Amino acid sequence: MHPSSSNAHGNTASINRPAPGPTAYGYTPGIARHFDQHPCPGAAEAGRVVRVDRTLLLVAVDDRLLHLPYPLSGGVTVTGDWVWIGPNRAGERQILSVLPRRSELSRKRAFEDSSEEQVLAANMDTVGVVVPVDRPLTHNRLERTLVAAWDSGATPLVIITKADLAQVADDVVGKVILQAAGVEVVTTSAENGDGIDELMSLIPAGGTIVLLGPSGAGKSTLINALVGRQVQQTGEVRSGDFKGKHTTTARELVPLSNGTVLMDTPGVRGFGLFDAGEGLGGMFGDVEELAAGCRFADCAHGGEPGCAVREAIDGGILPERRWNSYLKMQRELAALARRSDVAAQRAYYREWHQKVASAGKSQRWAEREASGRGSGTGGKIRKRKW
Repeated sequence: MHPSSSNAHGNTASINRPAPGPTAYGYTPGIARHFDQHPCPGAAEAGRVVRVDRTLLLVAVDDRLLHLPYPLSGGVTVTGDWVWIGPNRAGERQILSVLPRRSELSRKRAFEDSSEEQVLAANMDTVGVVVPVDRPLTHNRLERTLVAAWDSGATPLVIITKADLAQVADDVVGKVILQAAGVEVVTTSAENGDGIDELMSLIPAGGTIVLLGPSGAGKSTLINALVGRQVQQTGEVRSGDFKGKHTTTARELVPLSNGTVLMDTPGVRGFGLFDAGEGLGGMFGDVEELAAGCRFADCAHGGEPGCAVREAIDGGILPERRWNSYLKMQRELAALARRSDVAAQRAYYREWHQKVASAGKSQRWAEREASGRGSGTGGKIRKRKW
């Protein structure tokens, strides 16, 4: 229940209505029920984190934007979080609690040995993976980003940008559709307005879409086209290496007139997966279905008879590049899990040492056989140091 009020007789009665909230930033009846299901003592208003700055949070509260201190508890706050607002002892507004996230886009922190999660955005309905056509298509980047999008709990959407700048747009679109099987693909040109209406039709009413892509992919230009005015700065992209200036330096919510909320993000160079097992299944469902059809349950998909995966690769049904990409992401997630689980890490290294020891014995036996010193050759076996 939300804050109560006194009736005409002086008794306190519960008000069965949503707390006031920032409708321009995605506060819908569904979000109001989410607040209702997670009450907070002393809270009076619902808010949403619009931007995370170094010392303060920019929070939408009703029809205003306020700079508020970080909450004293509740973990790391990110752009898109829904928060309960209430007074502190001095009567000033403060964040009392952060609501459970309905969706969460995250990745592994950038440095190699990290096993920590970096949450990029929260409470979005759609993850728009931006793919520009003015540069070579990076299959691995697209697959990784889509795996994370599937795993976030939101709906993935591929947005092809700058279709007016390249003659190869149709070729790029065809490759993307094949690679992003099961994901909607929309082609846009922010410069002449192509595809903007179609893109808007794919975002739920009152929903939030986060745009994710490399620097210079055209995210800010696309946002300006969707808003209908210049709200984000744009920069030139170098023709030699396709690198663009980081015109977006912070993740920030941008409201549209129809209630849709956009979230622009700084360009990301890499996308390390973090605990994205479900997302891997969503992106590579065809591969996992093939693997389940192998004759043996423990098939290693090498030279075993009845291997459905190898048959699909040899028959041209499954591209070997896609299979290798799936294996690489599987290994990456397994390594991340081992770093997070000390017991699993120890078991892995025990197994690894056993394989090394076994391989060493096999190698020594092969060398003895080749030199005629093995058993059955009549030769005398001499002791050697290995």
